[in-house]
Amino acid sequence: MESQKVDMFLMANNKFFESYHLMEIKDLLLKADDSKFTNVQVQQYKDPTTVLIVSLLAGPLGIDRFMIGDTGLGIGKLLTCGGFGIWAIIDYFLIMGATKSKNFEKLVTALSY
Repeated sequence: MESQKVDMFLMANNKFFESYHLMEIKDLLLKADDSKFTNVQVQQYKDPTTVLIVSLLAGPLGIDRFMIGDTGLGIGKLLTCGGFGIWAIIDYFLIMGATKSKNFEKLVTALSY
């Protein structure tokens, strides 16, 4: 893949990934075929800030975990009312990192097809 396309993708989407993943993403994209670039671009990555806001507003209901695809954890939070409030408070600090990790997994999966 052309380095110019890769740089443009990283500039447009760097907020969706952890900073330590960016160099690995760049290497993966440079090694990938041009045909896979379209598959990577059409992926809808979750915005960590949006998920944090949802976590602040409806964290005890597990909606934040459902949004990022952690269905099991979402059900657990829903049934325990956010771990009796403790889990919900801890997720305020962890949810953005979890969202960025899920986005990275989604990108790697898109490149493997």
